[in-house]
Amino acid sequence: MAWLALIFAGLLEMFGVAMMNRVNQKRDLLSLILLAIGFSGSFFLLSYAMKTVPMGTAYAIWTGIGASGGAIIGMLFYGESKDWKRITFITIILASAVGLKLVS
Repeated sequence: MAWLALIFAGLLEMFGVAMMNRVNQKRDLLSLILLAIGFSGSFFLLSYAMKTVPMGTAYAIWTGIGASGGAIIGMLFYGESKDWKRITFITIILASAVGLKLVS
């Protein structure tokens, strides 16, 4: 259950990052509320997961999902570069997160 919480924490982190961009573009109350919900939920689920998953592993996976997911959202929805080198390094981040799961 902790690993599932950790994955959802990473997904909420991605959502929070996307809402950060939305706040910068729109500056409305809904964007700010969604930003707070995303990051609050992410931190809550991360802290729950860390009761079982070692701190270093949990944090690495959480940041890996958030960072790579944020970059993918940027490419898909905000016109950021889709250069093959960028995609390669995002893939390495995701592979590292899977590797940590396999050895933990």
